[in-house]
Amino acid sequence: MDWPRLVPFAILAASVGALITAYTAELAFGIEPCILCLYQRIPYAVAGTLAVAALLAPGPRPKAWAVIGAGMAFLAGAEIAFYHVGVEQHWWRSIASCGVAAGDPEPETVEALRRLLTEARPVKACDEVDWTLFGVSMATYNVAASLALAVGSFWGAEKIRRQP
Repeated sequence: MDWPRLVPFAILAASVGALITAYTAELAFGIEPCILCLYQRIPYAVAGTLAVAALLAPGPRPKAWAVIGAGMAFLAGAEIAFYHVGVEQHWWRSIASCGVAAGDPEPETVEALRRLLTEARPVKACDEVDWTLFGVSMATYNVAASLALAVGSFWGAEKIRRQP
């Protein structure tokens, strides 16, 4: 089997597929992403870029390192997605840029109000779940997908490294 080409191509296909799914949910079905949803797209872009680098790399060693980098990006994606699941389930508070949280103080001066109104904040709060499949949110599915892709990437890097 041609692992040095198959593994990076699979990573690229998975990354592009995940990004197409996210943008389709947003643009075709009107599911408004919060800032954590947007952050979860970044590791897929990084992994896809590293997959292209692996496809273009001259030998098995640089290919394997690029695939390991993609695996690390997927692990980072799993961490972001897990944090988002915790926010959705109210296990912990969201980051400050996730809209105005219920416990945030109201602005007390005109300048504070102006700053609040002019800051680029997403409309959607990060703890609002707009869509589920079998009661599971997209962030939860992303945890599983990102972990599976990370494991697959590390396994693939080992296959590339052992390629004669």
